[in-house]
Amino acid sequence: MNKLITLMFIILFFINTIPLNSCSEEVLIINESEKINDISVKVKLLSIRSLDEIDEFSDPDFQIKVYINNIEFTSDIWHNTRYIYNPDFSPTVDIPSDEDFIDIKIQLWDYADEHNADRLCDISGDFSDSDDSYDVELIYNTKTGHWTGDDFRNSDLEGYDPSGYGRLNGCDDGTIYTIDRDCELWFDIYQNDIDGDKIPDWMETNVYGTDPEVDNSGEDIDEDGVPIEWEHRWGYDPLTADNHAILDPENDGINNVEEYLTSQWYSDPFRRDLFLELDFMGDSPEGEISVMPESSKELMKNPFHKRNIVFNIDTGDINGGEIIPFEEMTDQLTLLNYFEKYFIKDEKNEWIRGVFHYGIIVYKTIPAGYAFSGDVQPFWGYHAGTNCFVISSSRMERNDKFNLKNIDYFYASAIVHEMGHNFGLKNGNPPGVDVQLSKWPWQIGWWIYKDYESIMNYHYTYKILDYSDGSNGGKDFDDWSNIDLSYFEFQ
Repeated sequence: MNKLITLMFIILFFINTIPLNSCSEEVLIINESEKINDISVKVKLLSIRSLDEIDEFSDPDFQIKVYINNIEFTSDIWHNTRYIYNPDFSPTVDIPSDEDFIDIKIQLWDYADEHNADRLCDISGDFSDSDDSYDVELIYNTKTGHWTGDDFRNSDLEGYDPSGYGRLNGCDDGTIYTIDRDCELWFDIYQNDIDGDKIPDWMETNVYGTDPEVDNSGEDIDEDGVPIEWEHRWGYDPLTADNHAILDPENDGINNVEEYLTSQWYSDPFRRDLFLELDFMGDSPEGEISVMPESSKELMKNPFHKRNIVFNIDTGDINGGEIIPFEEMTDQLTLLNYFEKYFIKDEKNEWIRGVFHYGIIVYKTIPAGYAFSGDVQPFWGYHAGTNCFVISSSRMERNDKFNLKNIDYFYASAIVHEMGHNFGLKNGNPPGVDVQLSKWPWQIGWWIYKDYESIMNYHYTYKILDYSDGSNGGKDFDDWSNIDLSYFEFQ
């Protein structure tokens, strides 16, 4: 009996110590396979901007709702703000590896209290009066990593989305001049992939022939000036060379190579983009400052963004925000030195010359603001190649003392006016631009051009932060149709 018990213990001992490598490896392989094939899809919110007045007596209280395959995700509430950048909201779902398409719906709400109902904000280009006309509904393709629906990447096959890919604009339904709770919302959708280059494994394996376990970002396989991940996102074939150095599908004066160089700003090769660098004069010994308020940026963006011209203002992100030594008066010849030293940095950043406009805020100059070209002696904005302007901070301070609007509004107005010259709007083209005798009712120009409700008309420069669309009758002129974003590149 004792011998039998001893034998059983010996058998059990050997069973427990026999290597199970084959079984363990199978389990590991299965788990690793599941890890590779599991798809985790993320909808990342990038920014929200109100383009209309949302609440009458306060700024909106924004809240986002995202539905992924009918699963609801609700953000926190961002109270009393018109602009939100890089919020911490990225709803994510795991889906079966064989599911090719995912339904996504995005809603932007103005949150209310217990006494009032929440209200949907308009981020859609839907022209209908249906209940879901403010919603955005998308279909995400897990094989390609692209989406379609109420927002899509522009191509000849898919039509035209004026607001751009990953950007929603409530004004696209024609409500630019109507209070309709219009907002813009920026987002991205992507999925996990082993190498992290944002090219789905299926595309790498079945289309591009690249290794899904090797990060290919930055590689220019077809040697056409832009890397594989940029061409994949925008629908170009990364295996076939395109002449990106001259391709400019949306005719904004920024070619595709430059679109790639500015992609950190979410530039879109199929939607118009606008870039401005601003430098500032340092404080005077007496404490006068020449720095534009940060809120002026948001005011400047709205008239452009409503019309799907995305306005990027660099005050330190890439090349801008340089501090120029203070001087009491800045003459025109000095501006050319500033252009060389602070903007193109003695031609070390020459590519910026073909992308960015350049603005300098000085303490005093005569006249108090004007556009000029960096290629010749300044000639007040009427020379082909105009891409720069200067404004006087002392003039902005004077406006602030004698007007009801805030100084941030005056800076925004002066810059948008001078940039109008950068776009080819100048005295005589159209006729109401910069007419000196149009500021006051006792001047004849006031009566001739009173219907020209444009920031380019001196009567309205600090009253209307917008160009005219020519719809006001009389001697009104359509600035927006005549704006040429590539004018600054003419030589």
